[in-house]
Amino acid sequence: MEESISGFKVRGDWGDIVEHGERITRALRDVDVHDPDGETDTRFARAFEEWEEWRPKAHETLDSDVSEKTADQASVEEGKGEKAGKEPDEDIKTAGEKLSESYEQLEEDDAEAAVDNWKESVDYVARAADSASRKALRRVEDTVYQNVMTQLAPYYFDNELVSANVQQSTRNGGNGEQFVFEVNVNDDELKEEVSDRLAEYEDEIDRWHVEVEKNTDAAEAIEGAEPPPDNGDNSKSTTN
Repeated sequence: MEESISGFKVRGDWGDIVEHGERITRALRDVDVHDPDGETDTRFARAFEEWEEWRPKAHETLDSDVSEKTADQASVEEGKGEKAGKEPDEDIKTAGEKLSESYEQLEEDDAEAAVDNWKESVDYVARAADSASRKALRRVEDTVYQNVMTQLAPYYFDNELVSANVQQSTRNGGNGEQFVFEVNVNDDELKEEVSDRLAEYEDEIDRWHVEVEKNTDAAEAIEGAEPPPDNGDNSKSTTN
């Protein structure tokens, strides 16, 4: 591993990349950013969950899984209408209803209520336009990102806790696919703590256990066998 002002970097095969992400994650857990019991530092709890979801896994591939997760992470966030579960045409319909109510209240000389409904109508129109725009942007983003940007730039992740990028290396040396994975912890104090933890792992852990997905369906399919019990050890060994 190379450590610099820009972060913690490794070069190697997919197993090395996965292991690096797991070591960073373990270090972040050890300095209590994940808040498992609601008793530790919660500043970065949500950001840690986002990182944990994005980081490369042993059963994934760069071009498919990491590409899709990167596009999702980079996508335009939901607007108010989308968060409320409303489609643009629903908001337009509601805006029309509010405008009709406003006209009726004007005829009844209820100017204050008419103005309120008129304002609500404008808000619904704006929300519908916002939702439609965000949907259109996401369609463009998805197409452009997955088909163009990943050919020009590394796969990246960025939030308040972690900034990371992974890309296929142009130097494979005849050893199969090689990758470069750089991870930076954005809080300087936290980064120093993570650095200390990573150094401890180098000194104390001879064999790192890379997490892998269990396939319990295969066990059930063989003569009705029961799947193996989940004892929390869903890993395989790799050497440092």
